[in-house]
Amino acid sequence: MLPVENEFFDVVIVGAGLSGIGAACHLQRECPNKSFVILEGRDAMGGTWDLFRYPGIRSDSDMHTLGYKFKPWRESKAIADGPSILNYIHETAADYDVDRHIRYRHRVVKAGWSSDDRVWTLQVQQTDTNEISRIRCGLVLMCAGYYRYESGYTPVFEGRKRFRGEIVHPQRWPEDLDYRGKKVLVIGSGATAVTLVPAMAEQAGHVTMLQRSPSYVVSWPDEDKIANFLRKVLPEKVAYAITRWKNITMQQWTYRRTRTSPDKVKRQLLEWVQKELGEDYDVETHFTPDYNPWDQRLCLVANGDLFEAIRKGAVSVVTDQIESFTESGVRLESGKELTADIIITATGLDLLVLGGVEFAVDGKLVDFSKTYSYKGVMYSGVPNLVSTFGYINASWTLRADLTAEYFCRLVKHLDSNEFQSCTPRLRPEDEAMEPRPWITAFTPGYIQRSIDLMPRQGDHAPW
Repeated sequence: MLPVENEFFDVVIVGAGLSGIGAACHLQRECPNKSFVILEGRDAMGGTWDLFRYPGIRSDSDMHTLGYKFKPWRESKAIADGPSILNYIHETAADYDVDRHIRYRHRVVKAGWSSDDRVWTLQVQQTDTNEISRIRCGLVLMCAGYYRYESGYTPVFEGRKRFRGEIVHPQRWPEDLDYRGKKVLVIGSGATAVTLVPAMAEQAGHVTMLQRSPSYVVSWPDEDKIANFLRKVLPEKVAYAITRWKNITMQQWTYRRTRTSPDKVKRQLLEWVQKELGEDYDVETHFTPDYNPWDQRLCLVANGDLFEAIRKGAVSVVTDQIESFTESGVRLESGKELTADIIITATGLDLLVLGGVEFAVDGKLVDFSKTYSYKGVMYSGVPNLVSTFGYINASWTLRADLTAEYFCRLVKHLDSNEFQSCTPRLRPEDEAMEPRPWITAFTPGYIQRSIDLMPRQGDHAPW
């Protein structure tokens, strides 16, 4: 079906997840005269927190920093479950009246910039009818996340089709999956696995977590007693601001310490695990990674629930590699066989550059791997485009909020100078700078698998 002409907006926000809703609130508050629309490819807001439905889904950051700067988190649990976070996003959208700007089942597939007209033209697919429409806008703010929503990453497993039971990826969780009393094998050791495993262990016959290599796992209380006390004795916004400051300071201090004293931090983390599991447990094999803390994200388990499930015998951890699937489970390279009724492949995400949208400037396709990231939010040679990518070593929304604030300042700057476009460009002194990977000193598989597709960074500011 041929595209049809459609409306013009000052701003198009792509994505109605945690970042997109927050960005819309910032824009409406700071630039109330600007028209905007939020285009969401799925049929609901919430992004990650609506997509993932597996048992035990929860935040791996405290909600006083994962929450918005302008919207206090009111629940007693700081490490919140997925439905509570989704409700927070819905509540924010309603409170700030941005939900009326959302168009669901509208997936942006292409975006073309015209230097003559100084506008973006977006080709938008309505996913329920496949109808294509065109929307024109002055600026695009990408808040579409960083991974492919349609499917997660699953390695090629030899003999996978031989397995007679069910195989499920957490990103595509069946509502009717019945695992009561069954043997469940969870492949993976990241944030998804360590939350999924203890939750399933409550009803499963037994759960085995099979990992190729361990991750750092930290037990943390799901309630912040200081935050809950402050909320009782201080005005809500004051209590929230103090708690955010406290937690941000702690996050920064912890991360800096992992950079300056990695061996000490590693030793402390492993001592905590040993204390949780007892002196006889083989922490060296099952909970000692071969990298330093925060070279990958630390995995948080609320109230030590994973360790408790291991102590009770409801969960086993196996560290080995898969040789092949069998009819009844998997055969490991060590020769051992693990039987299972259900296999969960918690094997990660499939990274996606700018939501998979095909961008072009004056008819020339943009290869983002050839661009430089400007201040971490724009791209060399690409006009009027800002994208949101949260912190990797702190709560995502801290950086998403900063990006939205930057975007609003940019909009105001353009207006005050009567400019219609802005394009980051390399200066003569930037041309010879050494290109560096988009992200350094961070090594999880989902990043490393796709790092060559991502924009580069330079060796000096603002690149």
